[in-house]
Amino acid sequence: METRICLACEEALKGRIDQKFCSDYCRNSFNNSVDKGSKNLIRNVNNRLRKNYKILSELNGSGKTKVTRTKLYDNGFDFQFFTSIYKTKTGNTYFYVYNEGYLALESELFLLIRKEK
Repeated sequence: METRICLACEEALKGRIDQKFCSDYCRNSFNNSVDKGSKNLIRNVNNRLRKNYKILSELNGSGKTKVTRTKLYDNGFDFQFFTSIYKTKTGNTYFYVYNEGYLALESELFLLIRKEK
């Protein structure tokens, strides 16, 4: 009979014939290491979106507020991360992070808006 080994720690397995891991720890460790690069990318993008959302919602207490680009940058806002774009018939482009949005105005000002549910 062929000796079966754990996919994570390479210890000999005892028990069921279809067993792949010697413990829950090894199973979790192995599964966490699979596709680690793509999982890290997704985690980093989600963290960036979460931070942008938090910044917009904190600065936009009333639902419609004007702020400067400097104030957004000082809080750590990253303009490269947003979830959707909405273009109006008049040509204005709103960028949204979930339901919190912003519109670039003249002279480094931004209009922060909240899309109601």
